[in-house]
Amino acid sequence: MNFFASRWRGQVPLRVMLWRDMLGTGTLINLVMTFLALIAIVLDAHIGLAVALHFAPLPYNIFLFAAIWRAPRLNAFTATISAGWLAAMTLL
Repeated sequence: MNFFASRWRGQVPLRVMLWRDMLGTGTLINLVMTFLALIAIVLDAHIGLAVALHFAPLPYNIFLFAAIWRAPRLNAFTATISAGWLAAMTLL
């Protein structure tokens, strides 16, 4: 099944979306892209490239956040963790 469709439809367990997809894979993607943005700045690339690299994962971040909030068994802990993660990844 399609990665995005299965998450959007709530067919993936909430714990998998939170711990593996968001906190694991999502954090790694964001850190790599921020690192690439910093390299671009050090190499005197156009600032627009650095900004684009930094914010490239934002659609994925928002998708994961929305998919978790649509989950049928969302609880306060998961909602808080996912909202905090989205804020942290957007700012970092």
